[in-house]
Amino acid sequence: MRDIRVAVIPGDGIGVEVVPAGIRVLEAAAAADGRFRFAWDHFPWGCQYYLENGRMMPEDGLEVLRPYDCLFLGAVGYPGVPDHVSLWGLLLPIRRAFRLYVNLRPVRLLPGVPTPLAGRSPGDIDFVVIRENNEGEYSNMGGRLYQGMAQEVAVQNTVFTRFGVERVIRYAFELARKTGRRRVASATKSNAINYVMPFWDEVFAAVAREYPGIEAEQFHIDALSARFVTHPHRFEVVVASNLFGDILTDLGAAIAGSIGIAPSANLNPEGEYPSLFEPVHGSAPDIAGRGIANPLGQIWSGAMMLEHLGFPEAANRVLGAMVAAIQAGVTTPDLGGRATTEEVAEAVCREVAKGS
Repeated sequence: MRDIRVAVIPGDGIGVEVVPAGIRVLEAAAAADGRFRFAWDHFPWGCQYYLENGRMMPEDGLEVLRPYDCLFLGAVGYPGVPDHVSLWGLLLPIRRAFRLYVNLRPVRLLPGVPTPLAGRSPGDIDFVVIRENNEGEYSNMGGRLYQGMAQEVAVQNTVFTRFGVERVIRYAFELARKTGRRRVASATKSNAINYVMPFWDEVFAAVAREYPGIEAEQFHIDALSARFVTHPHRFEVVVASNLFGDILTDLGAAIAGSIGIAPSANLNPEGEYPSLFEPVHGSAPDIAGRGIANPLGQIWSGAMMLEHLGFPEAANRVLGAMVAAIQAGVTTPDLGGRATTEEVAEAVCREVAKGS
């Protein structure tokens, strides 16, 4: 029996509602599998913690998290705390300190989920987006001069390193090779952003030459966004910079039916630090506390955690249980249903147990 230690950070808004649902399903998966068990430690860090302590997490927060096998996060951000304060005070420091340079986000239309794209079925939308997660447009470099004055200046520096760009692109090609996918697409804007984007293109082309059996495609971000809508079936693996990957995956979640379903994994592929698993959706303060948040993004993120830990069968059991619950009509309002967060979690748990 393998013991898995997980640090739980529900965070803000609907995070405190969907994280318990995700934990319930993971516990059901552990019981059905029998090879592992979880030990959960909860940390009440987030915007409320900030309002009480002036920080999103304690000064030694990263040291506290370091020994865990994985991190399970709900959402970050809430009215009353500026978004740049909440994000840079919790999630981004974890991503950087723990070298979680791969943000892996599946875009898959699940059976039973309606898509806004006419004439598309589940087999037509099934790809992964790999977002560079440590540098690029989210590099913490820049500043402001003459704040509040007529001549105010704001400068934000974008930093791309060959080391950082090459490792995430190589991860994309290795993932394609390992999973039998035949295409890797890259998103840039090298016709207008004339230093860092051509640099990314050059590194992409150089890495692609090492994988002759995989078709490499380079797109401008605007054209690629349009093709997500018009030709989603063409994509298998997409790799993009921090900002472009962030935007593309929200679009991907939309064409896959709901951002409430979309999962993500923040990975340190070398295993030197704990990886972090979180849904793509935010804290959704407009529905927080109403018990109607879709927990499937959190649950699917938990399935990704199981796969990362070396239990692909358990991960597939959870994903299959999600599909079964959806097809049985147990869905939250964002998918056109009337079920509560708790009811969806309970339905998925029942299906996990059946699968054993």
